[in-house]
Order: sequence, then C-alpha cells, then structure tokens
Amino acid sequence: MTAWWRDAAIYQVYVRSFADGNGDGVGDLIGVRDRLPYLAGLGVDAIWLTPFYPSPMADFGYDVADYRDVDPLFGSLADAKALIDEAHALGLRVITDVVPNHTSSAHPWFQEALRGEHRDRYVFRDRPNDWESIFGGPAWTQVEDGQWYLHLFDPAQPDLNWDNDGVRGEFESVLRFWLDLGVDGFRVDVAHGMVKPRGLPDIGHPNQARLIGKDPVPYFDNDGVHDIHRAWRRVLDSYPGERIGVAEAWAPTAERLAMYVRPDELHQAFNFHYLFTPWDAAELRAVIDSSLATAGSVGAPTTWVLSNHDVKRHVTRYGSLARARAAALLTLALPGSVYVYQGEELGLPEVLDLPDEVCRDPQRLRDPDSGRDGCRVPLPWTRESGWQDPWLPIPSEWAGLSVEAQEGVPGSTLELYRTALELRRALDGDLVWHESPEGTLVFSRGRFVCAVNLTGTPVDFEIDGDVLIASDVPGAGDSAAWWKVK
Repeated sequence: MTAWWRDAAIYQVYVRSFADGNGDGVGDLIGVRDRLPYLAGLGVDAIWLTPFYPSPMADFGYDVADYRDVDPLFGSLADAKALIDEAHALGLRVITDVVPNHTSSAHPWFQEALRGEHRDRYVFRDRPNDWESIFGGPAWTQVEDGQWYLHLFDPAQPDLNWDNDGVRGEFESVLRFWLDLGVDGFRVDVAHGMVKPRGLPDIGHPNQARLIGKDPVPYFDNDGVHDIHRAWRRVLDSYPGERIGVAEAWAPTAERLAMYVRPDELHQAFNFHYLFTPWDAAELRAVIDSSLATAGSVGAPTTWVLSNHDVKRHVTRYGSLARARAAALLTLALPGSVYVYQGEELGLPEVLDLPDEVCRDPQRLRDPDSGRDGCRVPLPWTRESGWQDPWLPIPSEWAGLSVEAQEGVPGSTLELYRTALELRRALDGDLVWHESPEGTLVFSRGRFVCAVNLTGTPVDFEIDGDVLIASDVPGAGDSAAWWKVK
C-alpha cells in the first residue's frame, strides 16, 4: 500500500486569513475547525497550518516566543487539540509549522541571552560580517554590551546556533510535544538555513540575500542541516501512523533539493523550481522532468506547488485566470504530492492595491516591491465576505469569487478543483510524454491523458477518448483538459 504522503493533496491554511471564529477580524483555530467540512468536501487529504504559537507577531507568527502553546489571538491549546481530533474524524491529517532557524526576541532564551546568559544558544559575535537580512538591511543587530547577534530575517527573529546541543535537544522535545498531541507532521520553516558556514565568512557582494528564491545565497543550504533532518526523521519514525517532515528548502538545483528527501531524511521538500517556472511549455516540461528524475533518484515523491503565503498568487503571476485554471489541471495531473494554497481553488488574484496604512509585512516595510500582504488577504466565504472588519480589507469584487458564489456552480473554479481532486485519486502510473504541437504539453499516465495548450490560440489535440474535465473548451488557448482513452 502506498504511503499516504507520497501522492497526497495538502491544503495550506494561512490561519490568520482563513476563517474567523470569534469575530475579531483575525482568522483563528475555531474558524479552521468550523470550516473542516469544507476542506474535507474539497477533496484534500491533509491540511498544513501556519504558525499559531504565542508570538509578538513581528513576522505574523514566524517569530515564536513559546513553541508549546497557542497564541490567544488564535485560541487555546484545547482548540488545537479539538481541531486535530475533528480533522482526523473527517479523514484529514494535520501538519503544523515548526520554526527552527530562529526564535522571537521575546523568547525566554533570548531574554536570557540579552542578560549575558547562555548566549551560545544564538549566534553572537564581537564583530558583524557583511551579510544582509532577507528582509533588507544588515543581518546583525548590536546589543548593549557591544556584541552583535545574527538575524537572517527581522531583528525580532534572532538566529539559533544549531551547533549547540541544547538547541537540538529542545527542538526534538518540541516535536514530541506536538506529535503526542496528535499532529501528523511538520512543515520545517527555513529547513536549509539552520546551519551556517564555519567562521561566518564575508560574502563580498551587495544585496546577496535578495537572491533568495531564484539563486539562494551562499550561507544557505549547508550540508550540516542534513544531520538535523536525520535526527528528526528518527523522531518521526518512532511514532505510529506515518508522521512526516516537509522541508521548506531553497536549494540552487534540483539535485541539491533531493538531498533533503533521502530515505533517512525528510519525506517531502517544496518544489520551488516548479513554482517559479514561467508559463512556457518547454520550460515547464524541463522542470517537470528534472523534478521527477532527481526526487526519484532518492526514492522520494515530487511535490508540486503553484502559490503560497510568501509569493504572488499565480493568477496574477501567469497573467490570467484562464492560465491559472489550466495550470491547476496540469499540476493536479502530475505524479507525486500537490499543495493547494488557500484561495487558489477560488481563483483569487493577488491584491495589488492595498492601502499603505494596512500593509504590515516586515519584508515590505524594508522593500516595498517585495511585500507579501497581497497574497494574505482573508478568504471570501460569502458575497459579503463573511468577515467582520478583517485585518486586511477584502476587495468588493471578490464577491463573485466567494465560496458562496461558486458553490455548486458548474464551470466555477471551485468546482473545477473539487472535480479534479476527486478524479486525481484514480490516477496511477508513471508520466509518459507524447508528441504535441509547439507550445503545448501532452502526457499520459496509464489510460489517462492530460493535454495543456499554453498558447493563446486553439489547437486540435486529436485525442480519442472521453473528456473527464477541462478548464475551458478542450484545445482552447491557455487551457487544459483530461481524457480517459480506450
């Protein structure tokens, strides 16, 4: 029997923007619990929850002050337990975020470090090097006694020192805490960045950190992280039910990415090479082939992802809803595991005109061109939004994209996803490419055929079979369709 995670459809819940259970304008765990039937009905196998731990929210929860509790903004530990149990009752597994590269500056450990106690848990130096923060500006902040501490992100997110045995032991204990509570796995934030190069050498060129996402910076993806992931795999394997680890790993090549999913390391790694591939048939085919070959070389499944809480939504990146719908059918047809970011099943675009006064992303505050607020606008549940004073304004034109507006409507993007996710369960077999007109992709998996037209003009695929699902008229420009052939 195939392990559940090898071909799972996993839905990313950005908790503060998913559903509001108490009416304060911020999504919470009660809201997620209320919408679990929606997620089960959508046809996904698991949900991944972004951080809900106690936090000052300097980076919306990715600055953790306590790894074993729930921030009151999102609910309580009892709410987390109830959510996990109710999800399991509906056949959904639950993956939570773990943030091991850094803590919050409000974490008791860092407060001790500021007092000169146990500073070796963090990266302190007498002199800074030339590294820059991913969010812009220096990666070092000076404390009162003259030393400097490293923060690859916000100054409120000091980097931990993973050469410290106490740090390693603490996080294995954190994993066990949540595994004991019933979670089915962890998405590992910055899985590539926890171990830094020996000696922290200068990089020697400006804006090196800004390359992240296309050409990761030299102080990321160091081989030392793999010992940590092996230790975590042993923890995961000590629990029943195939608990998994998922690496958010930015690696310069598919070959380097595959190292994170070797048999004794994590189970999955996000395929950012696929996410950043443009709407081009040749480039997509190349990245699909590379992804399948390199993951397969270590016996791991490939993952496919189009959007997440850190990148511009793919409706906007690709330039149209038609392309986004076609990309969804392409992605859901590929062998491996797929991630769906909340709202992509509604065809939501990036919100590009948020007023400056509501934008809160710390990355945007330093670099206005790289803000992530636009992909984090709360989900529209009803034509009136379903929110009271949401923490980011929901565009009025989203009324027609709301769950209420699309529910049960033939041809809607929501129903396209539901149907595709159901049909996807029957897909099996390796991917085999077929000859097709220029600017198109055609492949089969057994008796199933997927054809994608990435051009703006219609083509005749001449496929002899029954159409199972289509994003538009089969063969139309910027469309995709699935067939079952004889």
